[in-house]
Amino acid sequence: MTAPAVAGLFFPLRETLGFDARELTPGLVERIAFAASDTRSFRRAKLVLEKVGDAVVSTNTIERVVGDVGHELAARRDADPKTAEALARRPESPPELAVVECDGGRIRTREPDQGPGVHLSGEGWRETKNACLIRGTRQTFDEDPQPEPPRCFCDPQHVAQIAETEALSVASPPAASEGGLSEQSGEAVIAVDGDWRPKRLVRTVVSSMQCSREFGRQMAREAKRRRFFEASAQAFLGDGLPWNWTLWKDHFPDFTAILDFIHPLSYLFLAAKAVHALAHDAWSQYLAWMRGCWQGEVGQVIEELQVWQTKLGLPPPDTPDTDPRKIVATTIGYLEHNRQRMNYPEYRRQGLPVTTAWMESLVKEINYRVKGTEMFWNDPQGAEAILQVRAAALSDDERLSRHLRHRPGQPFLRRPKRCLTPRESRES
Repeated sequence: MTAPAVAGLFFPLRETLGFDARELTPGLVERIAFAASDTRSFRRAKLVLEKVGDAVVSTNTIERVVGDVGHELAARRDADPKTAEALARRPESPPELAVVECDGGRIRTREPDQGPGVHLSGEGWRETKNACLIRGTRQTFDEDPQPEPPRCFCDPQHVAQIAETEALSVASPPAASEGGLSEQSGEAVIAVDGDWRPKRLVRTVVSSMQCSREFGRQMAREAKRRRFFEASAQAFLGDGLPWNWTLWKDHFPDFTAILDFIHPLSYLFLAAKAVHALAHDAWSQYLAWMRGCWQGEVGQVIEELQVWQTKLGLPPPDTPDTDPRKIVATTIGYLEHNRQRMNYPEYRRQGLPVTTAWMESLVKEINYRVKGTEMFWNDPQGAEAILQVRAAALSDDERLSRHLRHRPGQPFLRRPKRCLTPRESRES
């Protein structure tokens, strides 16, 4: 009986049936890492490896591989970006456009070493920190290349879905503005001579369980290694969460700070519903305020909201979040706090992104692997390890493969090459 093939070589059967992680070949380790990073569980990874990869390994072995590789990746992530130990690859030239986006995700953790079953760590759900760093290209324009909002932001059902609330019932929806919706990403696109949006060339991913302060250092090391601080144009995008802008201030102060347009859109939609009883009036009000922000007239929108606040009155301290007075006050505060990051016509003129569509897509990709009511990760080692493997697998620079093929201090045994017999030597 022929022994199973692993990584292109033949080995005894014991090496594919319940072997210890330390006995794996580099080729099989790579297959295990990618299977574990792209399937929903170690059990599914085991099945994929068995049915597709012709390698039978235990779930415990897969988990050990992910743990070892994940912590190696974390060490290289935190290495000095000036050294070859750094995980990111240093390009020959700086990017034309460097875009940094960050956002939080969710992961469920448990206490390690507690035996079988689920032992929740604290409340169970924890926040992950995630960032994508995009090397891209852009076009610049003398004037705003899209002064009118895209069609998707003028669609009641789509906007209601964005705002995570019930849809407005509009008797006669307004005519859509020039534009469309990207089938792949859901981003707003223009339907004119060309697409003004920047184009993604290379995306790399940083993800961690650590606090925002340490995560900012991780992002900065990645950006430095990839020469983002030398880019011709630089943009940092985030939502209204304070930690995003603390990271920008501490590590990327020279980058153009841009508030993701989707977030003020959501606030304005809810505020319009709060001040108008009729759905049609609320929708017309939302369109006017949304268009004002899209065209850079944030100050005027704030003034109109302040008029409504005067009519409704200020909310008392114990006012519920659903009270119209509280909704309007919250919207005013949000816009005032972020208005210096809402010069959208100028951003478009410079060819910079105005939404975090790249980041939103990435969070979904990360959450696919780590987030679920049935998923529990040891806190923090197991959670940090899977995040590193998943982030490396989602990066466009083949960093996971490069790391696995050139691992310093290789902890897994490599099988020595089989010596050729005299006959094979003669035939070769």
